[in-house]
Amino acid sequence: MTLRFLTILALVAPTLAAPVAASANDTAGPYLATRAARFDSDYASAATYALRALKSDPDNLVLLDSAIGSLLATGKVEKALPIAKRMAAEDMRSQVAQMVLLGDAVVTGDFATVLKMIDAKEAVGPLADGLIGAWATLGTGDMGTALEKFDAIAAEPGLRSLAVYHKALALASVGDFESADKIYSGDVDGPMQTTRRSVIAWAEVLSQLERNKDAIKILDDTFGTDSDPQVADLRARLAAGERLNLGRIETPRQGISEVFLSLGMALLQDTSPDYVLLYTRLAEYLDPDDVDAMIMTGELLAQLGRYELATQAFQRVPASSPSYYTAELSRAETLRSSGDLQGAIDVVASLRKSHPAVALVQASAGDLYRQSEQFDKAVEAYDAAIKLFKARGDEPWFVVYSRAISYERLGKWPEAETDFRRALELNPGEPMVLNYLGYSLVEQRMKLDEALDMIERAVQAEPNSGAIVDSLGWAQFRLGRYDEAVVNLERAAELYAVDPVVNDHLGDAMWAVGRHTEARFQWRRALSLVNKDKPTPDVDPDRVRRKLEIGLDKVLEEEGAEPLKVRNDEG
Repeated sequence: MTLRFLTILALVAPTLAAPVAASANDTAGPYLATRAARFDSDYASAATYALRALKSDPDNLVLLDSAIGSLLATGKVEKALPIAKRMAAEDMRSQVAQMVLLGDAVVTGDFATVLKMIDAKEAVGPLADGLIGAWATLGTGDMGTALEKFDAIAAEPGLRSLAVYHKALALASVGDFESADKIYSGDVDGPMQTTRRSVIAWAEVLSQLERNKDAIKILDDTFGTDSDPQVADLRARLAAGERLNLGRIETPRQGISEVFLSLGMALLQDTSPDYVLLYTRLAEYLDPDDVDAMIMTGELLAQLGRYELATQAFQRVPASSPSYYTAELSRAETLRSSGDLQGAIDVVASLRKSHPAVALVQASAGDLYRQSEQFDKAVEAYDAAIKLFKARGDEPWFVVYSRAISYERLGKWPEAETDFRRALELNPGEPMVLNYLGYSLVEQRMKLDEALDMIERAVQAEPNSGAIVDSLGWAQFRLGRYDEAVVNLERAAELYAVDPVVNDHLGDAMWAVGRHTEARFQWRRALSLVNKDKPTPDVDPDRVRRKLEIGLDKVLEEEGAEPLKVRNDEG
């Protein structure tokens, strides 16, 4: 029987699951636990429970398939291999088991077995099998037939670009750099779709042809001056006159790894991350030094909420790699997403010591310090980031805006206002900046007409943002336009129903138009929404309680503020 493994942890057809229901009671618990773990993408637990259940029901295809898929998802290909071999020996087939067996044949250099699997349609699938078969043929030493296979794939609709890319890699791997260059340039078999990895491969080929200047031009034309760390490293080495090696694809094994990675990147647009994870894990297994595969695996796992596995994937990127700080920033973000904000801060603090001249590292540190409300440290990091950005002719508006927020939270309004206005110069009309600056001016009762104009422009750009609509209503309230304020604050409460600030504002506006009962309801709701562990500075619970006790007008009188023109009726 044959089972096609459509998603890594997807349940198979109910008819295949039927034998489990009749199995022993000691199997039912682990089986159900396997299903629950699969649903949560908890691959480690799914593998553990599936292996436990197999002790009582060793021939259950569902459990066998789940065990292999879960082990592969955690990167434990060697542990999945014995199960896959047993399934093959007993003619119990699944796509994921076939992928593991094919990967093992590639690692051992048994390309004849790879070709037999493909001929028997017991490999991965039509597209992958064609490319893998061409590389495996090269692995047997038959370059002529391998090129014919690449050409045959290129003739199929929609596959030309991918096929000629791999053909160029294959030619370069055997030292035919001239032919590879002709493909990359489009002189032969072109034009080819440009990707990051194809451009890097082309630059390496040009360097082998002693054309470093041409390689630099290709990198600059494609990526510009603001390139990622790997590209920047290649450019620096080319400029220094270094002759680049073929950094990634020198063997058929690495070529097949590239098949899995490039197909994984293509599949990500239309396929679930758990299925793409199969491809990136196999790419890592076949080429353990491929940093891009490590980072993509980490990103997929983070997307699936498997933060511990994602962190492990990012940590595999060696410190010697130009992409190390990219991986570490991704690890920090993963830690932050998992709730470990301090862990994320520690990672980036270490990066600031090892990579102090990287603007993105400094900016990321600023973001994390700001999120942890260490605003003085955030300003320091943003200062360093902006200085580095300016040195290369750049000044990202969002970094300036983030520093402005930090200044505002520190009570340094002149510095904050300067940064807010600079951010607007860099990105005119940006609704986030317009809203924050406008709201801050309203809170300080400064330049209210200008503040209202800013917020109205922000609402026009983002009419369904509860926070921005709240700012508009609050500005109208500050200007004494209470009826208009109520309309907009009610709208804000609909859009942003669980925010204590919005409900507090709405309560004030309702009190101002005489809707005292409704105002008290909104104030009580605001109190119920305040996070006691991390209260917002924009809502003072004690002040809200005082308003409930004596009313807004008397609270303002106690504070020495300008009184409201309050109506005493109920609307």
